[in-house]
Amino acid sequence: MRVAVASDGNMVSGHFGHCEGFTLYDIDNIKVTNKVFVENPGHRPGYLPVFLKEQKADVIIAGGMGETAQELFVQNGIEVVVGAQGISDDVINQYIGGVLKSTGSICTEHAHEGHCND
Repeated sequence: MRVAVASDGNMVSGHFGHCEGFTLYDIDNIKVTNKVFVENPGHRPGYLPVFLKEQKADVIIAGGMGETAQELFVQNGIEVVVGAQGISDDVINQYIGGVLKSTGSICTEHAHEGHCND
């Protein structure tokens, strides 16, 4: 399984589309076997779900994400987990442990000033 975490540095990004990049975690059983950072190729409507599918992501974890993006990820067979916050490595361990659950919140703020309002 490969999980992508929208990241700003080592933290989960508040808005996936404008994150610095994606920390990709390969998970085998219940442990991380590989971790790699891929820069965000740029925010264009409908592009990032396809880009992360090409990166073999099965799950995307982010702080906030718009409704259309969430729908496009699902259409690409990628599970969406939103509402995450904190250090990416800690969040991935919460996900592996079954503790991290999606809040289902939808980002409606498009000023992209580093945060999203639900």
